[in-house]
Amino acid sequence: MIQISNIKLNLNETEDLLSKKIAKKLRISVNDIERYEIAKKSLDARKKDQISYVYSLKIELNNEKSILAKIKSNLYTMPSSKKYITPEKGHEILNNPPIIIGTGPAGLMAGFILAKNGYEPILVEQGDMVEERTKIIDDFWKTGKLNEKSNVQFGEGGAGTFSDGKLTTGIKDVRCKEVLKLFVEFGAPKEILYESKPHIGTDILKKVVVNLRNEIIGLGGKFLFKTQMTDLILKNNKIAGVKINDDKILYSQIVILAIGHSARETFEMLYDREIQMIQKPFAVGVRIEHPQALINEIQYGQYAKHKSLNAADYKQVFHGIDNSSAHTFCMCPGGQVVAAASENGRLVTNGMSEYSRNMENANSAILVPVDRTTFGTDHVLGGMMFQRRLEEKAFLAGGSNYKAPAQCVGDLINGRASKSGSFVKPSYEPGVKWTSINEYLPERISNTIKEAILSMNKKMPGFAMNEAVLTGVESRSSSPVRVIREPITLESSNCKGLYPCGEGAGYAGGIMSAAVDGIKIADQIILKYK
Repeated sequence: MIQISNIKLNLNETEDLLSKKIAKKLRISVNDIERYEIAKKSLDARKKDQISYVYSLKIELNNEKSILAKIKSNLYTMPSSKKYITPEKGHEILNNPPIIIGTGPAGLMAGFILAKNGYEPILVEQGDMVEERTKIIDDFWKTGKLNEKSNVQFGEGGAGTFSDGKLTTGIKDVRCKEVLKLFVEFGAPKEILYESKPHIGTDILKKVVVNLRNEIIGLGGKFLFKTQMTDLILKNNKIAGVKINDDKILYSQIVILAIGHSARETFEMLYDREIQMIQKPFAVGVRIEHPQALINEIQYGQYAKHKSLNAADYKQVFHGIDNSSAHTFCMCPGGQVVAAASENGRLVTNGMSEYSRNMENANSAILVPVDRTTFGTDHVLGGMMFQRRLEEKAFLAGGSNYKAPAQCVGDLINGRASKSGSFVKPSYEPGVKWTSINEYLPERISNTIKEAILSMNKKMPGFAMNEAVLTGVESRSSSPVRVIREPITLESSNCKGLYPCGEGAGYAGGIMSAAVDGIKIADQIILKYK
């Protein structure tokens, strides 16, 4: 096959025309094309009056050698043949199945690769399976009754299960395509294989998680739900197993630590066990909500209501004159702001949308980077302590009942608290209390958010609309720690057999990168053990 790029279709053209576009570009007949497949599809909306879809295509030709001899070589490239291959198995003997702590993307992918290769892993999850977890979360959103073990942060599928289901990533790894293929195999739409910004939404992601779990079980793996790892069993700086629910021991010489970024009890246990960790910078802020129709108008102009366009997204960065900065994060078109707390007396927000992205509002986090200078301490868990302080203040500012503190953008800009809402109805459940973000955010951070919104408004006129809603606090953008691991073996730097993995351990930043890291860890175990 050969690959060609920059084939464009305007908004009124259908993909049925791609073969004619291919033939025209290569200066061949349509009959010379045996078949083609889409390698990449992206939307070019830089010019609002010339919005188009842009394709890269893999093409198989009839009589390929003779036809290629006539085509100019600068019109095509040869597609990469790199693909993920499971490594050859090692020679050391495993006395017990590998134990995987956490069933987010990292844990599930590590579990699948190990199960597929005969290692019969045991996956330990303190929360519930996704079906029961969904009911518990729905109840929390309606009543404000929090389950600290099973919530938006904890449970099968991880925190990403109740998000936008974004499958974008900045990493370059052959395992990325393998993850996408597996998602399609377990229920995701095939379009994620080539879309430039693939996403599957929380609704489809739940189905993928269930199918993946059933496949792992069918391959000999085992799941232990409502089961928390409460301690490590160590012997001569090596893993010997884990204690679960404070009273039972599972023995194994391999433990994959695929915890989430909110596994605070586990961070504290690791610290007490002197597992080497360091502080990790992250970012905090608020969620901003606009009418999705406004974002469509800003991004698409006259084509805002065109039937071939999906709900518009955006990505913005702000740099201030005093080295301050902010950025948008986890933008959810046609979605909602959700209650994402995992500890009593502490309030957290996040964004979520379904595959259709058809709800009334768009939302995104606006985050400001923080590090030890903001935390006020060099303690390894200083970032986690800082998160807790913000979340406690947000809980109080919202009325101490899991209603979220909210403020209109116009009030923030004019330096006053909000007394009531606007026509932009906050989507957060169980509701909001109108106040000021200064009630829970340090002044430096709230000022930076204000400056960022005004700056972003220059690129996206209307972004700083008075009625846009700010809901907080967004404090769980990534893990506040990194569990140090060896660069080659990927084992803990001071505990053999312990494999820090994924977002909670500080090695990923989203569904895709966490899933890839899970496969990388599984590969290392396969390389070493029979």
